[in-house]
Parts: sequence; structure tokens; C-alpha cells
Amino acid sequence: MSNPAIVGFSGNLTNPSKTRAFVDLIVQDIANRHGLSSRTYDIDDVGPSLGAAKWARDLDARAQAILSDVLAADVLVVGSPTYKGSYTGLFKHFFDLIDPTALKGKPVLLTATGGGERHALIVEHQLRPLFGFFEAFALPTAVYATDKDFTDGVLRSELIQKRAAQAVDEIAVLLANKSGVRMAAE
Repeated sequence: MSNPAIVGFSGNLTNPSKTRAFVDLIVQDIANRHGLSSRTYDIDDVGPSLGAAKWARDLDARAQAILSDVLAADVLVVGSPTYKGSYTGLFKHFFDLIDPTALKGKPVLLTATGGGERHALIVEHQLRPLFGFFEAFALPTAVYATDKDFTDGVLRSELIQKRAAQAVDEIAVLLANKSGVRMAAE
């Protein structure tokens, strides 16, 4: 039995990035709680071949390796900064290159960041439908954080930390059920 993997993917273009730090915080929490291998990527890691790619095969080797990690993950944590009420265009383009059946049933924890509360519904009106299209299992609890929830790029809001912990607890239930199914099958 291989070690399950958790992969984080952030739609941010800048470095350092609150969104990437937020996604990675959640990825590391899940990985540490459950002894999982983990990786976190953002659009910058995918590199310049993404913008010109019409198909996944058009990506360079590094970008294809990241795409393979996303597809092979047992759990995904995705996040995007909010631009004009939605996720970033390159974030969407990355997922446009994925076969519509490739994420079917995959647990996905949805996160987003934004400048203020008025963008909080990005997770419900933008991210949830995107992953619903793929028939992924978007966890019931999504997490949105604003600029005021961070200090020097680090999440400081206790309320948002509690909400993130609630989402991580939902992952724990899924992983326990998955382990139970594996154990019963062995």
C-alpha cells in the first residue's frame, strides 16, 4: 500500500503569496496529522508553457510533472486569489487542460483569498462549480480569507484557522474511511 499524497495548488502569480502560504498551511496540517507525503505548487511553478498550451501534451516537462502530481493526489487543496470576483485565468486554464473524468471522486478542499468580505462567495459560485464539473468531491467546508486575516503573509485569524481545521477534520473522515476500505479489501 503506497503512502497517500496530498497536493496543494494555488492560482497565484506573485511570490511571496498569501494564497500559496494559505494553501500550504492546510496541506501541511493534513500531511502532519496523517503522515502523508505532500507538495504545494502555484502557477509560477508551472512555468511559461502553460499560457501557450492548448492541450496537456503542450506543457513542458516540469509543468507535465506538476499536472501528474495533481492528478495522482489522493487529496487536493486548491486556492486562488480573487480577481474581479473569480479565480485567476491561468488557474482556470491549468484545469482546462485536464480530462473531464480525471478528477472524478477526488476529495478537493476549496480555498480562496481576497481583499475583502465581498468576494467570500468565490468558493461557492466559482470554485465549487468548477470542481463539480469534474465530478470531484468538493468538501462541504470551504475556506475564504481576507487580507485582514494575515499579518506579514502569515494567517493570524483564529476564526479562519478554526474554519480551516474544520475542513481538515473532514479530510480525516475521508482518509479514515479510505483506510477502512483498504483494510477490508486486504
